[in-house]
Amino acid sequence: MQNEALQVLQDSKLIEELRSFSETTTFPPDAVILQQMDYIRYLPFLLSGSIKVMGEDEEGHEIMLYYLHPGETCIMSVLGALNNEKSKIRAVIDEEAEVMMIPVEKTQYLVSQFPSWSAFIFRLYHKRFEELLRIVNSIAFQKVDKRLEDLLESRSVASKTTELHVTHKQLADELGTAREVVSRLLKQMEREGKLELGRNRITLLQ
Repeated sequence: MQNEALQVLQDSKLIEELRSFSETTTFPPDAVILQQMDYIRYLPFLLSGSIKVMGEDEEGHEIMLYYLHPGETCIMSVLGALNNEKSKIRAVIDEEAEVMMIPVEKTQYLVSQFPSWSAFIFRLYHKRFEELLRIVNSIAFQKVDKRLEDLLESRSVASKTTELHVTHKQLADELGTAREVVSRLLKQMEREGKLELGRNRITLLQ
């Protein structure tokens, strides 16, 4: 899985260089690898599993921004590192993940010495910009029920299973709404035959 994820960089010398100064660590679900307002010490390059990237306001309300999949790094962390800024996001392990931790002091070196790294970052930046634009449009124009359906689908795709181990509170936090709202909508979706509810488990049926 490591080699498959790293091949997205399309540069054997870059891959060899990353391996020479980066540590690879396995994290359990719900581990926080980056807190909002922390100084960024490492860029997480995901080798396996999934990571969710969350935004948080001053009152502690969260909203899910995007998922990291194998072969990706956190573009918000890259931008923060390049500008020597504190983190504006919180990164949480969604399912057990193997992560290559790239020292932040290598950021400028990678950009200056490896055009393939810069191209990779630009591709990822474009992808994340489109995802964040969809989130803005979703919040502005879509009802919560449609946003919930989209979130469940994206979680299913990320974990490659229709059986999701997640609480109503977690979903509410990711959507930026109340747990009661999510519980009501999930019950409605269950009545419509779209899913089956269990204890901290949701099985998608359609």
